[in-house]
Amino acid sequence: MKIGVTMAFSQHTPAGYIADAARLVETLGFHSLWVPEHVLFFPEYASRYPYSDDGRIPGNPEGVLDPFSALTFVAAHTTTIRLGTGICLVPQRQPVYSAKMVADLDYLSGGRVDFGVGIGWLAEEFAALQMDFSTRAKRTAEYINAMKALWSPGVTHFSGETVELVDCHFNPKPVQQPHPPIFFGGESDAALRRVATLGDGWYGFDLDPDGVATHLERLDAVLDEHSRSREDVLVYVGPNRHRVTPERVDAYRALGVDQLVVGLFATDIDTLARRAEKMCEVVGLEAG
Repeated sequence: MKIGVTMAFSQHTPAGYIADAARLVETLGFHSLWVPEHVLFFPEYASRYPYSDDGRIPGNPEGVLDPFSALTFVAAHTTTIRLGTGICLVPQRQPVYSAKMVADLDYLSGGRVDFGVGIGWLAEEFAALQMDFSTRAKRTAEYINAMKALWSPGVTHFSGETVELVDCHFNPKPVQQPHPPIFFGGESDAALRRVATLGDGWYGFDLDPDGVATHLERLDAVLDEHSRSREDVLVYVGPNRHRVTPERVDAYRALGVDQLVVGLFATDIDTLARRAEKMCEVVGLEAG
């Protein structure tokens, strides 16, 4: 089981710290670095964040760097660590530009992108972007299919309900072919169906081992309905509020989790180094 990290960089994060942090976790042997996405935050909102008890985003953030900008910067300061969007809010972005940013990042990084996607939960953000919140799931499927068409070799064309592309050139293509792996986030039945029909993997979040086991049973059933099996997809898990212990790491591994993505947060590189080294001890990670 591989170990990745998730970090969040904002207007308060010095650029030099981002570069140092990325090099540090790469040197320590972490497999991937994941960053979140929100283009807007709001002091007050009616939508409920699904991974907190009070329905609010922990820390009440006021901004984060765009994931593709942050990961392009990280790519320039690293050589091996994989670069994950956790999670890219596909239905609130123009799909041709999203496809372009994924492909360009994969090209510039030498094929290191893991494309984590989701349908979003913050209705106020969709409203500000004039994107329909109620149709976001259906639009996500079409956007992903349009992106796959753009990433395919040769001249692209695509026809759908909301995306229409006449013959066009789209370059560069991603280094990873047929495209960077697509991981669908979410724990609902609908999210698991998206994994089965469109995805290369599932990124489950805020789950302890028992929760992962329950969701994997559901995922196996949905995969079987679509003539696929667990061998066809990767399973990534972010423990989030569940404390990472050696026992839990062993339990995730025994369930067949391919990668555990742990949170690592600090405001200075010395604190980050101490926390990262402690995490390495907990998960049994040796510097690569």
